[in-house]
Amino acid sequence: MFSWDETPDLNITPLVDVMLVLMAILMVTAPTITFQEQITLPEGSKSVKVIAPKALTIRMDKQGVIYFEKDHYTLETFGDDFANLTTSFDKKSEVYIRADEQLRYKDVMYLLKSVKAAGFTKVSLITS
Repeated sequence: MFSWDETPDLNITPLVDVMLVLMAILMVTAPTITFQEQITLPEGSKSVKVIAPKALTIRMDKQGVIYFEKDHYTLETFGDDFANLTTSFDKKSEVYIRADEQLRYKDVMYLLKSVKAAGFTKVSLITS
């Protein structure tokens, strides 16, 4: 017979098992879900173009003669001549130095120091 004094036992183990399985499935599939929204980007200005600064190349032969553009300089006067010549140049432009492999290390470093002292920060040594 039925009695109101009896307290029912709730068995929630199957419910917990099902919820754990669903949570595991959600955790595995959630990172692979991607959302694609259709958006229309505004048109940009076509009148302004970015102009990259011209790269400068400096060459130094094994006799120590330095060639920049169409002129040549000696190692002793290059620092001052280069600083005076490049006052109108964009200091953000890249400078490439090509030096003969038979030159002394200190001569190439003097050339590099002179270019950096003129205000150029993007200076690279080129190897073959």
